[in-house]
Amino acid sequence: MIINSDERQWTWMDEGLNTFVQYLTEKEFDRNYPTRRGSARDIRNYMGGDKSRISPIMTNSESIYQFGNNAYGKPATALNILRETVMGRDLFDYAFKEYSRRWAFRHPSPADFFRTMEDASGVDLDWFWRGWFYSTDHVDIAMEDVKWFQIDTQDPETESAFDREAAESEPADISLIRDAAFIPSTYLEEDATLHDFYTMTDPFMVLELDKVEYAERMEKLDTSEKDLLASGKNFYEITFRNEGGLVMPLILQFEYEDGEKEIRRIPAEIWRMSEPTVTKVFVTNRPALQITLDPMLETADVDMSDNYWPARPQPTRFELFKSDRGRRGGSGGENPMQRALRDAEMERQPAED
Repeated sequence: MIINSDERQWTWMDEGLNTFVQYLTEKEFDRNYPTRRGSARDIRNYMGGDKSRISPIMTNSESIYQFGNNAYGKPATALNILRETVMGRDLFDYAFKEYSRRWAFRHPSPADFFRTMEDASGVDLDWFWRGWFYSTDHVDIAMEDVKWFQIDTQDPETESAFDREAAESEPADISLIRDAAFIPSTYLEEDATLHDFYTMTDPFMVLELDKVEYAERMEKLDTSEKDLLASGKNFYEITFRNEGGLVMPLILQFEYEDGEKEIRRIPAEIWRMSEPTVTKVFVTNRPALQITLDPMLETADVDMSDNYWPARPQPTRFELFKSDRGRRGGSGGENPMQRALRDAEMERQPAED
């Protein structure tokens, strides 16, 4: 881009945008290029860190903390999230090119960039600029509660079988377990004449009267209502809580018994009238074995432990002894090339007797 941005005032307008373009170029060069900045998953540790050592992107370059993350990494990640998750590639690419065209050989300010991206795309992005560029909030959206509902068919035979299975699947009562040894025999076991209607009747038995009443109710329903009762649909009422402050779209993956996975996307505007919590009902044709929030780590959610239903443990590791070697490929230690060269040098040395 031939754009003269004020790097001394707003470093991110130069370095952040260049880092984003570099990220795209690296992927065109090699699908598995070891990218350091641009991917949402790589900025999570920084954004979820100590807020006293983090500045908003829209901070003068002389006053920011963690220069690399603030001016390079976070802006590049924000633009990548805009492209992949919020706007879509086609719309983002068109707006980004329009910014480059409008401001070629000129001196844009941050407001000019924000305005052009919105004007060219026709998308209201005020909420995004406010959160990502003017605050130090981070993304941490939790699935706070999941309620699973199925339709009551009102068919006595179907519902009776359902109730029986539910009752049989419940754990045994502690008193009943201990009474098996504590009470040698009950009065009914010793004297059968004590039985009455309630002790002899199956609580899940379907009466002919139940069937007749069910048939009468069904006659009053139209075809669409009957189809709905017989659809077997599942309803998941999910409550989300914004714990990090940044509002983001909700991306949910429903995984079914046969291994099929389905993605549902809800735009960030869902938070507009209901924050910090929002509740939405999702309808599926079959039960979901697993529901995952942000399954592809595209929103930079810093805590994935509360993004699963049913809950999934998140394993981690700790060092028993301190290590002098830095993270592979990171600062503070050898990079992979340096380590490989040292390994090759070691192999060339003659073995000692």
